[in-house]
Amino acid sequence: MALLEITNLSKFFGGVKAVDDFNYTLDSGHLHAIIGPNGAGKTTIFNLITGIYPPTQGKIFFDGQEITNLPPHVIAQKGIARTFQNIRLFPDFSVLDNVRTACHQQANYSVLEGLFPTPRRARQEKELTERAYNLLELVGLANRAKERAKNLPYGHQRRLEIARALALQPRLLLLDEPAAGMNPDETEKLMDFIEEIKEKFNLTILLIEHHMEVVMGLCDDIVVIDFGKKIAQGTPEQIQSDETVIQAYLGAGEEL
Repeated sequence: MALLEITNLSKFFGGVKAVDDFNYTLDSGHLHAIIGPNGAGKTTIFNLITGIYPPTQGKIFFDGQEITNLPPHVIAQKGIARTFQNIRLFPDFSVLDNVRTACHQQANYSVLEGLFPTPRRARQEKELTERAYNLLELVGLANRAKERAKNLPYGHQRRLEIARALALQPRLLLLDEPAAGMNPDETEKLMDFIEEIKEKFNLTILLIEHHMEVVMGLCDDIVVIDFGKKIAQGTPEQIQSDETVIQAYLGAGEEL
């Protein structure tokens, strides 16, 4: 059974069709990508999957259950986490606290216990802090745990955002342009990192990315959209040789 199934999904903003009758199925355990020109509707699809936007029409199923129109926090609890094209951290929080806030989804002490230092609250807080620190070790930021997030270099902020998403214990991770703003060396390290977390956490990953070396080097399956409509889907090899994709994405005479 597919982990994520999107059927006849559309999102209209007035007369603009940001997503138009989009269908897509993601198999568990693979790396998938959505590519297309700027303004093609890629991030809108992420916003629909995660409940930020309600669809105009269509349905979304996760692990066999419909999640269409569920609020974002419920969708996150079901096992879908994401990063954003523009990094969204708590800039004045420490690096550790940025991850620890996400870890609190696993806390189960009561509101009353949250007001008073009970033994159960203290034990859970210690466990959540240890888990947050372990995630920082995984992404190579443990030595900067006490720094403010806004003081990290750009590439490290990207890693911190991914660590925070992993703290939600997702089964499906959505990465919105994770290599944006990175130099070639940082991009290569990011690719290794994405492969590492996929295997370590048994993740299914769907990414949006303009760096074709990332998409072609990582992904098993690629879907291409243009003006909100799917125009192609296939392996990296199939997409690279698809004339419709070349015309829409780069223009005639170009190659992916």
